[in-house]
Amino acid sequence: MAFILAFVILGIYIFRTTTPQQEASGLGRATLAYITVASFLLGALCSGIAGFVGMWVSVRANVRVSSAARRSARESLQIAVRAGGFSAIVVVCMAVFGVAILYSTFYVWLGVDSPGSMKVTDLPLLLVGYGFGASFVALFAQLGGGIYTKAADVGADLVGKVEQGIPEDDPRNPAVIADLVGDNVGDCAARGADLFESIAAEIISAMILGGTMAQRCKIEDPSGFILFPLVVHSFDLVVSSVGILSIRGTRDSGLISPIEDPMAIMQKGYSVTIMLAVLTFGVSTRWLLYTEQAPSAWLNFALCGLVGIITAYAFVWISKYYTDYKHEPVRLLALSSSTGHGTNIIAGVSLGMESTALPVLVISVAIISSYWLGQTSGLVDESGNPTGGLFGTAVATMGMLSTAGYVLTMDMFGPIADNAGGIVEMSQQHESVREITDVLDAVGNTTKATTKGFAIGSAALASFLLFSAYMDEVASFAQMPFKEVDIAVPEIFVGGLLGSMLIFLFSAWACSAVGKTAQEVVNEVRRQFIERPGIMDYKEKPDYGRCVAIVASASLREMIKPGALAIISPMAVGVVFRILGHSTGQPLLGAKVVASMLMFATVAGILMALFLNTAGGAWDNAKKYIETGALGGKGSESHKAAVTGDTVGDPFKDTAGPSLHVLIKMLATITLVMAPIFL
Repeated sequence: MAFILAFVILGIYIFRTTTPQQEASGLGRATLAYITVASFLLGALCSGIAGFVGMWVSVRANVRVSSAARRSARESLQIAVRAGGFSAIVVVCMAVFGVAILYSTFYVWLGVDSPGSMKVTDLPLLLVGYGFGASFVALFAQLGGGIYTKAADVGADLVGKVEQGIPEDDPRNPAVIADLVGDNVGDCAARGADLFESIAAEIISAMILGGTMAQRCKIEDPSGFILFPLVVHSFDLVVSSVGILSIRGTRDSGLISPIEDPMAIMQKGYSVTIMLAVLTFGVSTRWLLYTEQAPSAWLNFALCGLVGIITAYAFVWISKYYTDYKHEPVRLLALSSSTGHGTNIIAGVSLGMESTALPVLVISVAIISSYWLGQTSGLVDESGNPTGGLFGTAVATMGMLSTAGYVLTMDMFGPIADNAGGIVEMSQQHESVREITDVLDAVGNTTKATTKGFAIGSAALASFLLFSAYMDEVASFAQMPFKEVDIAVPEIFVGGLLGSMLIFLFSAWACSAVGKTAQEVVNEVRRQFIERPGIMDYKEKPDYGRCVAIVASASLREMIKPGALAIISPMAVGVVFRILGHSTGQPLLGAKVVASMLMFATVAGILMALFLNTAGGAWDNAKKYIETGALGGKGSESHKAAVTGDTVGDPFKDTAGPSLHVLIKMLATITLVMAPIFL
């Protein structure tokens, strides 16, 4: 699909008009087309590799964590964290390395800043294809991975736990291997590709805005403003590594004591990472963003970075509050299970809706405060107008992602711990070993939820930046100002409605794909229990491969429809309204309707993703809380109601929710790349 889209991009770029800047630099249409296609394919390849690395490490680390759990809880925690850390560092490294290689190659090959060639401030726009390629593959990785993991999980739980009454991860369940493989596919491969894409999109959008601002302010050496995002993420590799290595293991402790809560240990590591990130961010801003025109501007931008870092911490804390069973919301949700399945679902939906309020307030404060700090930095254009606002928001996004390595580590930790628990159960280890992996698994659920919250926050800020870059790109192609979108115009309002509808339709198709595939798994598991009665007595071995084959083929098949919807919708809407605009004397109508669609889709998508992720995570941990012995424990009526809630929440938190924040960024990058066809 990436190759097909590459040919479409090639065709569009060969036949499109060029901007005055491109004409001045001597860049022909064909050169520009090949550059965009090459960067698109490189972005797609790197995104795929990022996902593959996550899975490669996870499937090798899980058995070592299981083995370490027989000796001590702290050692198993350390191995799980460091395995996740290795994958995370490779993902961040590839994002930085990919952009740096493309930038350097184009800089040398195009003879940037030499007479009659391209200016360095225009160079970042050539990298947009890389971000689009990364988000394209990330969307399919997240969709396919989410369908795979949750169809297997739902199928295994409904027949194994509810109908047959056997424990989770019991080797007698024919879907258990598909479930454990799914944890790696959905959480390691998909999230690796997702955060790779987040970092790549944010680096490129910040480089574009830095270059644009330096050009407007006539800054003598703009390279500091352009390369700043790469330096910040290079420091991220260092500070995240220190945070990961601060979690140490011992072989002499038994169970995790109340003092040795794994979540608290990981939070300490995160605190170390954040403190170092604040210091390195301050050093980076002074080193690269100091300019004689506004000597105190670097301090304002350092404060923007601090806003971003605080936003990241706030998101992690809010997600933890709503999804960790140590806090009141999940305990109340668990309590609602004691009165039946229906009350559990009602409580979970209301918790998910309530959980959207605090993150939205945090994002709002972050965008406004960082924009204001940028505007008051003292950087002005030729007319004396302040121009640093958008770059301030870009710096805040960098601040938020300046600890991405450690946050991704916390996410990768989840599936490794989950798989370790499955291996302990299937190899029939002592109950005390399963207790250790259960604690790690519950913490893993919380860390996965916090990472999703973090990813949504960064998606909101990155989409805002890409939206601004899109408006600048349209203005340069149309050679007329494009600074605002008036939603009182009927066509533009309709564009907004279509954007909101896209989010709901995409979510519906993603959840429906899980439901359909889960039905196939349920039927297969039931068939095996009927046709092989010896499975329950350990006399016959289940056919695990059949369930793996079902979910693998179904996930590849089912992800095409929602994925195609995401790619085709903005292009179709833009072209239809472009034709309508030209026939009614409104030359920018197509671009304006797409801008409206993008804005509304971003707003609806952020709220929907927050709702889905938090509700799903809370349902899962309410079940885990009851399994610790609360409200009757495993096998009780409360537990059965909690299992139903968890089953409903599975496609929410691992398929539709995570796919939405990738969709938001992909819509922003696809409109930026395809801007010429809307005019």
